[in-house]
Amino acid sequence: MNIKEGGVGFDFCVFEDYDSSADARLYEIGNYSCEPGYSYGPIIRPRAIIHYVISGKGKLYIGNKIFKVHENQIFYIPQDVSAYYEADMEDPWSYKWMHIGGDTLHDVLKEIGLSKSNPVLDIKEPYDSSFLSFDQIVQNIFDHYEHEQYCIGKMYELIDYFKSVYGAPDDTSAENQQLNYVRTVIKYIQLKYSEQIHMDDIANTCGLNRSYLSRLFHDATGKTIKGYLLSYRMKTAQNMLKATHHPISYISSAVGYNDIFTFSKAFKKFAGVTPSEYRRGD
Repeated sequence: MNIKEGGVGFDFCVFEDYDSSADARLYEIGNYSCEPGYSYGPIIRPRAIIHYVISGKGKLYIGNKIFKVHENQIFYIPQDVSAYYEADMEDPWSYKWMHIGGDTLHDVLKEIGLSKSNPVLDIKEPYDSSFLSFDQIVQNIFDHYEHEQYCIGKMYELIDYFKSVYGAPDDTSAENQQLNYVRTVIKYIQLKYSEQIHMDDIANTCGLNRSYLSRLFHDATGKTIKGYLLSYRMKTAQNMLKATHHPISYISSAVGYNDIFTFSKAFKKFAGVTPSEYRRGD
């Protein structure tokens, strides 16, 4: 397939306009093996663009800065930024490009440091060999460009690639690890508050001694784990009492109480009124 644009015969160019996802969007893809000295721009695009240099080298000009780019690198041009780029005279580059969008994708590119002042990135292999490499993900998109949902799925895979390969390494300090345990407790409660939760279950999930985990949680939040669980259940019950017409017996069970009388007693102690009074606005 050969689509002419601006008088140039690209090797391949397809206009996609895949914008059904707010997280990751794909508008155009293409590839070109450039002639010596081939240049493009200056141009300002309404969407960001990623070029993946497969071979050769060239230069990217943004503002008053010049960036040398070579094989196995990305050069990134943000939206609404004037850019000019040209292939080397001796070893002209071949590249693939993708016009991209989406809030999450842009946020991730920003997080890993890509910007108009730092637009070049070395391609790295994923740490886990079971995951696709950057060039494999891109090639999948090119091979299946007619399938929108497939391509959007690959754009999410690209987001994961950038985050896992270039994201900030985990802080393994003792303080950060303790905070991770606290976050695990909170997530556990938020996921399982409707079930019968036992402290030993939470401690086992974290792989910690029960009393040690309790101290960590209290030091970080000022609350006991049981106190946090109770508060989360009661606030959830309050929302259900106001937002739904479910019977109180149903709400009691939904927030982890098998006995409606135990639930009502706990609710009154927490809210100062019974569930029925709270629902009526008494």
